[in-house]
Amino acid sequence: MERIRNRPEKFQLTRMIKTIKLMHPLILFYSALCLTLNPAYAEEISKNLRIATTVPPITNIIENVGGSLIAVTGLVPNGMDSHSFEPVPSNAKILANADIIVVNGLNLEEPIIRLAEKVKRTSTPIVYLANETLPEEEWQYDFSFPKEQGKPNPHLWPNIAMTIQYVAIIRDRLVNLDPSHAAFYEANASSYIAKLNRLDQAIFACIGTIPESNRKLVTYHDSFAYFAPRYGMKIIAAIQPASFTEPGPRDIINIIEQIKREKIPAIFGSEVFPSKIMEQIARESGANFVDKLSDDTLPEKPNHSFIGMMINNIEIMTKALGGEPACARHVDASNLTD
Repeated sequence: MERIRNRPEKFQLTRMIKTIKLMHPLILFYSALCLTLNPAYAEEISKNLRIATTVPPITNIIENVGGSLIAVTGLVPNGMDSHSFEPVPSNAKILANADIIVVNGLNLEEPIIRLAEKVKRTSTPIVYLANETLPEEEWQYDFSFPKEQGKPNPHLWPNIAMTIQYVAIIRDRLVNLDPSHAAFYEANASSYIAKLNRLDQAIFACIGTIPESNRKLVTYHDSFAYFAPRYGMKIIAAIQPASFTEPGPRDIINIIEQIKREKIPAIFGSEVFPSKIMEQIARESGANFVDKLSDDTLPEKPNHSFIGMMINNIEIMTKALGGEPACARHVDASNLTD
């Protein structure tokens, strides 16, 4: 009798086990779905492209195109001289783990590129933005970047038309690596290019407020070789020689005489390249010395962006040369990710 009474319980237990076995795939499916819908988990898996970059302007441009789908690490700290930067041991791990490495090129980041070639995965591409943007016959050489040394001026990004080409290259590379999110990258690139076009128009307008005789640039480090011809300015001199030391006495005298002859009201330096020579040149030539221009140091928040950096530059430049500095204040300096 005892054996008969236990049969229904045994039968029910057997049915339960069979039901659980049948439900097992559904349990796995719904568990996975719940994990995917969890915001923290979704954020973690969405950053599926690891990108190593170099200077802050390029890092910021990539952040705007890639948005939440990428994890970007810029190796050159903000405010650091990109020409003399040497990678640190922790950079090797970042480069080794990167899905793509994006550099400016034109010999700007040689130590980083040498390290990248040693530690990166075979499948990881290195993208040279400047080399893909500008044909060799259009490379600029000058006092800071003499042709006989074979190292052209690498500072393309102050020319906003060239920055827009950078954006297109970055967009295409991200789409190629992550085609399932092509629409996202293309939409971000379009929105960011629209912001850059407004900046480009504002720079033309700002330069237009400067008296024509004053549209001349004397800088310590020649970061504006590609900027000047686009916006109707003329590079008179760059003080820093290719050795990144100080110019010799004869060079200094020639520059002072040229500033006097051209009646240049202001000369420009940078906090990244402090120079007593620039102060001396300003004193002896009668020009004002403004040391606030930046080629790759982004300003503090709320304008911590490449666009914010260029707005600061053009306002400083315009005011010092006799133009209207408020001409670019309507430009939105925010990042798309803000």
